Amino acid sequence: MTVLPESLIEIREHHEPDYKPMVDYQSWRVALMNYTADLLPEKINRVQKHTETDEVFVLMKGRCILFIGEGEESVTKIHAVDMELYKLYNVKKGVWHSHTFSEDAHVLIVENRDTVVENSPFVPLSESQCGDVVRLTKEIWG
Repeated sequence: MTVLPESLIEIREHHEPDYKPMVDYQSWRVALMNYTADLLPEKINRVQKHTETDEVFVLMKGRCILFIGEGEESVTKIHAVDMELYKLYNVKKGVWHSHTFSEDAHVLIVENRDTVVENSPFVPLSESQCGDVVRLTKEIWG
């Protein structure tokens, strides 16, 4: 097998748990995210939004539920989207979201390169909303 120099092509992979940026170029970033026990439905107690960018998710393997929160300063209602393989899910700028993964899940993420903690605030979910996350997951995955 011929190994080409990185000046021609970058080849990256990620098999560990959680999120890892893989390629940054100019204003965009491609990352991979895999199962992490921190995002089990019963552990999800907050959601995040990005104030400067949309964020795209593509399920490559396994299962993933995107939790989408309505509301501006806090979450008023939670929705669950059972992602389908190879479909593109674009979470719009300013929309609260989180996700849970099956243990074999791999998700591709595309976002602005400058997506950082300072422009990606978290808000806590109420006890009732945490219960909604667990209930919605059971309804979708059984």
